[in-house]
Amino acid sequence: MEWIGAGSLLAWVWLLLGQGFFWRTDIRLPARRDPERWPSVAVVVPARDEAAVLPDSLPSLLAQKYPGRAEVFLVDDGSTDGTAALARALAAERGGLPLTVSSPGEPEAGWTGKLWAVRQGIALARLRVAPEYLLLTDADIAHDPDSLRELVAAARSADLDLVSQMARLRIVTFWERLIVPAFVYFFGQLYPFRWVNRPGARTAAAAGGCVLLRLDAAERAGIPESIRHAVIDDVMLARAVQRTGGTIWLGLADRVDSVRPYPRLAELWRMVSRSAYAQLLHKPLLLAATVAGLALVYLAPPVTLLTGLAGGDTATAALGGLAWAVMCGTYLPMLRYYRQPPWTAPLLPFTALLYLLMTVDSAVRHYRGRGAAWKGRTYGAP
Repeated sequence: MEWIGAGSLLAWVWLLLGQGFFWRTDIRLPARRDPERWPSVAVVVPARDEAAVLPDSLPSLLAQKYPGRAEVFLVDDGSTDGTAALARALAAERGGLPLTVSSPGEPEAGWTGKLWAVRQGIALARLRVAPEYLLLTDADIAHDPDSLRELVAAARSADLDLVSQMARLRIVTFWERLIVPAFVYFFGQLYPFRWVNRPGARTAAAAGGCVLLRLDAAERAGIPESIRHAVIDDVMLARAVQRTGGTIWLGLADRVDSVRPYPRLAELWRMVSRSAYAQLLHKPLLLAATVAGLALVYLAPPVTLLTGLAGGDTATAALGGLAWAVMCGTYLPMLRYYRQPPWTAPLLPFTALLYLLMTVDSAVRHYRGRGAAWKGRTYGAP
């Protein structure tokens, strides 16, 4: 067991120092100043059966204090819960930015429902607003009143084609407290924000809940047609923009929050497992490597510590304990960002085990023909 403990500790030393300082949570919108002229913006909101969260999210978009021209386009993607009617009622009641609600029907073959809705929203926006920027935001995302202004100012000041913020996810229940901070932590480990934001970087990622995108950059990248089949559409969008010469930026949000509840483990499980295997490109070898990597990095430290203590092997126990300590230390900034107590950091190996099982379950669902299922639709590998 000693060599396993040593391998785990070496992995954590590398993650601590060599993985773009992924564990730091100080990546916020870059320095910004108000532009001389505020560009026009179209806010595109794809929505499928979102009546439960719209009252907490849509009014925040309509209430944006933006100095330029901005309009909201909500595209109802085949909802059966009255999403479109509720959106119109909220706009009539609250006022604010102009709202257009459309229902384009079922997506064409080869399109995911969300990207089909985004396509229709962009087409409408071109007719109504002739926007210079698109704000692509999910129906469960609430924005502070100055959110759009700050996003546009950052994009203009730093000459960015894409500015994306990872919305602060809801944390209320026990399972949300256990799993949600780790979700963002793992995302940052896969796509270190500093690497994404580095000029000329090869790492590309975005957070789909909040993406401000320059329209001409979207056109160069063929968005959304070029990624029409993508299940993990935010990362694919960022890659397409970067690949066509666009500059991108990704960070954590202070003014953007998800209002979608995940009160039970089953709901969080579905949220992760529906796209985990797609993240691995539906390749069994990548799945095996991921399972082995998660086991070595997250499960080995407590196992080697406890095994070493039980067997009187102080070297093994020390290696496991040091690796676990480094792990906890890298997790503390994310817990602070989510205002969670530091004593929950040692629970990260258990959370990682859950993510490992969710990833395996995602592969099982894929091979049973139930992969990437979302609100009544199932998408296979492209």
